[in-house]
Amino acid sequence: MERVLLVAHTKRSAAALENFLREVGLQAEFLISLSSVEARRKLGDQNFDLVIINTPLSDEFGYELAQDMAQYTMAGVLLLVGAEQAGQVAAKTSDSGVLVLPKPVSRLLLQQSLRLAQASHRRLGKLIEENRRLRQKLEDQRLIGRAKCILIECCGMTEPEAHAYIERRAMDERRTKRAVACDILQADTE
Repeated sequence: MERVLLVAHTKRSAAALENFLREVGLQAEFLISLSSVEARRKLGDQNFDLVIINTPLSDEFGYELAQDMAQYTMAGVLLLVGAEQAGQVAAKTSDSGVLVLPKPVSRLLLQQSLRLAQASHRRLGKLIEENRRLRQKLEDQRLIGRAKCILIECCGMTEPEAHAYIERRAMDERRTKRAVACDILQADTE
């Protein structure tokens, strides 16, 4: 189940927005914040899949909050703005990935925007996981490279021999090449 943070000026407008979202088919756990300070605090404590900000807020207009949410979280961010201001706000927030919707919001536009925000959230999650995996792989290669250098310097092996030694030992011991490289590095420091 998704977690959605609704940020609005009053409880009444937040409740109306929550009801409208439920009517368009969004099944989620809703949390409500009545100011940008409270919203920032909640985002520090919890993760959300979607943040919807109904402007203006009591302590700021709301586009600054939207930009912060888009920059520092993985959540999709929707910003509901009066129709007369939507163009100006969209120009300020478009680079940060915030979706600006003019009020009053039609049911169809909200459904499409929700789907787009959810798809963006999932895609960003996959990219972050891929980034993490690639960073780990790069770190593994660095450790293995350092271990090869030690084998070349201390044992007089060539680079292909050091590579084969690490691979063979990893296979024989049923361990990863990273673990074998860590053993070689640790033995070198002792």
